[in-house]
Amino acid sequence: MKKTKIIFWVVTGLLAVMLGIGSVFDAISAPEAVAHVTRIGYPVYIVPFLGVAKILGIIAIVVPGYPRIKEWAYAGIFYDLLGAFYSHIAFGDGPDMWAGFIVGFALIATSYIYYHRIQQQTYTAV
Repeated sequence: MKKTKIIFWVVTGLLAVMLGIGSVFDAISAPEAVAHVTRIGYPVYIVPFLGVAKILGIIAIVVPGYPRIKEWAYAGIFYDLLGAFYSHIAFGDGPDMWAGFIVGFALIATSYIYYHRIQQQTYTAV
């Protein structure tokens, strides 16, 4: 159980940092974030919405408890990354622009799997 929790928190922490840095820039509509999103054709008003939504999703994943909200947060973050990944590929960007998403997918999957392992171990221990 201890090893499972350590892996979960390390991976989830990396995921939170990776997504958290970008989402803060999105939430405050930093010029770099706006330029990046509008370059591939999205409207400016979507930037702060996505930033706040990612911040709330990260909080939901990191805060203990609330299993149903965590499931929605994992799904939302996955779809956010999937949409961004697809947008970059459809726009014709090279791997230098979208390869980092693969790390994000791996972190989300690992965090999700280990979250469920912790849940399973908790219920079987009771």
